[in-house]
Amino acid sequence: MLDPRLESSSGERRLAFLYDSLRELDAKLDGKLLVVRGRPDEEIPRLVDAVGAGSVHVSEDFSPFGRRRDDAVVTALEESGATWQPVGSPYLVSPGRVTKSDGTPYKVFTPFFRAWRDHGWRAPAKTEAPSNILNPSDIHPSGRIRIPAAPTTLDLPAGEDAALERWRTFVDDDLSGYESDRDRPDLDASSRMSAYLKFGNIHPRTMAADLGRSQSAQAYLRELAFRDFYADVLYNWPKSLWHNWNDQFDDIALDTGKSAEKHFDAWREGRTGFPLVDAGMRQLSETGFMHNRVRMIAASFLVKDLHLPWWWGAKWFLDQLTDGDMASNQHGWQWAAGTGTDAAPYFRVFNPETQAKKFDPDGDYIRRWIPEFDTDDYPEPIVDHKAEREEALRRFGEL
Repeated sequence: MLDPRLESSSGERRLAFLYDSLRELDAKLDGKLLVVRGRPDEEIPRLVDAVGAGSVHVSEDFSPFGRRRDDAVVTALEESGATWQPVGSPYLVSPGRVTKSDGTPYKVFTPFFRAWRDHGWRAPAKTEAPSNILNPSDIHPSGRIRIPAAPTTLDLPAGEDAALERWRTFVDDDLSGYESDRDRPDLDASSRMSAYLKFGNIHPRTMAADLGRSQSAQAYLRELAFRDFYADVLYNWPKSLWHNWNDQFDDIALDTGKSAEKHFDAWREGRTGFPLVDAGMRQLSETGFMHNRVRMIAASFLVKDLHLPWWWGAKWFLDQLTDGDMASNQHGWQWAAGTGTDAAPYFRVFNPETQAKKFDPDGDYIRRWIPEFDTDDYPEPIVDHKAEREEALRRFGEL
């Protein structure tokens, strides 16, 4: 079911990955995948009537939009008598299940992580695809379409087979060094599994089952826990999608106007004059991916050095990222801005130069994405980091 509301709000890379994933699934089903475009609350009841279904089984969606959409479908199905059966979720532990002893949700990751690990999760499912799949030619829904062509090319192949191959390669070649190498963008040690998780090409339970007790394996498991934590935060505080989770920071002074927009353009285009920030932004624009350490540095620069709204950066990331996971993206940005759960303390302001020396010591990552680095064509810094850090602290201090 392709919802035109989501298609119109998704970046080209996300749509390309989705369409390519559907094509791979259709091939696995010998061309029997039925793809429909339309509002789910209109098209699903029509499909139910067309096949005489008594129930509709879906993977549960915990996002604010997904919950509103699914509630509308449930209401629409009442007339047909079909039941709505949400089954499982795309997380190791579904949002809302890990709570404090009094039933309230966690606001801090570390105690959530302990409770999450104690809660545990099932082993990966072993069920094979059912053999009694209807032929789409026997069904005539109003919104049936061919799988659209990908609007852009990707540097990452989509689909279940690609996900499993990528995961096996990471486990065999890079997992053992993950803890020590994961903050090094020059080493290309990331698993690159986020898009596969986002689009359901692989389930995190499949991945967790391959993680042993080594420090690197547990460091990777912690990242999967962060994914579950941010989904849980968004589930419990849906307003945090585009507003500060911690509303005591709502009144902080932010820059606006033409000067702010000019700074935002320089940040977005990777020409701030701060090499590690610029390298990350160019990697994002060219590939739809940015190393996580560099994401934190680039985000900190936007909100602490340029004093711009975190949601400007969050929206740009969603436009560019192949994964574009709403919960992780929005709350990662609030972490950098100091306005979310478990946020970086407001006085933590990443210094792009010292971060580059520590995590890209030979400058390989910077030179890979900035060919004009160390030439007269590379711009001078657009701000004085020391002065802007002090200005950021002053603004936070006013609160």
